[in-house]
Amino acid sequence: MANIKSAKKQAVQAQKRHSVNLARKSAVKTAMKKVVDALNSGKTAAEVQTLFNDAQSQCARAKGKHVFHPKTSARKVSRLAIKIQKHFAAASA
Repeated sequence: MANIKSAKKQAVQAQKRHSVNLARKSAVKTAMKKVVDALNSGKTAAEVQTLFNDAQSQCARAKGKHVFHPKTSARKVSRLAIKIQKHFAAASA
């Protein structure tokens, strides 16, 4: 454990940041799962699009707060968009 006051404060701040970042990562994962579940349960394109927009904004917020690397965020959104496109392309064909 730290002995210097500033080091103690830094340890507390790191712990707070860790819990906030963990919650933000969890929120992104939950938003992504909601989109995939909506696709699997056969929701309409409008409902899936609304969920996708939420997931995209959660991912962008995590990127902005430096929880995710920018390319990680882009990759997650891109892969989700491809899943949606393939699902509705197969449904219409």
